[in-house]
Amino acid sequence: MYVTDHHALAAESGAAVVQELRDRIEIGDALHRFALGQDLKDKALFASAFAADAELDFRPAAAKWGARPPLMAGRDTIVTTILGLFTGRVDTTHQVTNTRVVVGNDTARLTALVEAKHLLTADHGVFALLKNPYDVELARDGRRWLIHRMRIDNAWFTGDPATIFAG
Repeated sequence: MYVTDHHALAAESGAAVVQELRDRIEIGDALHRFALGQDLKDKALFASAFAADAELDFRPAAAKWGARPPLMAGRDTIVTTILGLFTGRVDTTHQVTNTRVVVGNDTARLTALVEAKHLLTADHGVFALLKNPYDVELARDGRRWLIHRMRIDNAWFTGDPATIFAG
């Protein structure tokens, strides 16, 4: 499920190392586009993180506070659902850390720890601070990488996520 290799690079020399380093930066960038696109409510940036047939599974995280959201399938559904829930109602900030990557030819897997703070726009006293492990499968799309499947779990939270995600 999570990337637990005991090393970072698989390539050993020359052009293969350069290609793997480029891929790793592009793979991480997909997750950063996901996070910053939400924070800025930038539909184009947010959508650019996902493959057309992407799946986003927030159910493991939401189960920690008793919510039962559906699996989100398709880039348009993901973008419409998340930005529709937050735009004009919830201010967000995401911090991505502890990123681990395994690169294949045209697929990759990424593990990261993401801290997400969500505050009601009208009352920042109502908030949810979440620490979420991410498990992400990506696919190569030319020179960039796109999220194909994303599973978000929750290590801990504070605040009131039920209110934030109730919409």
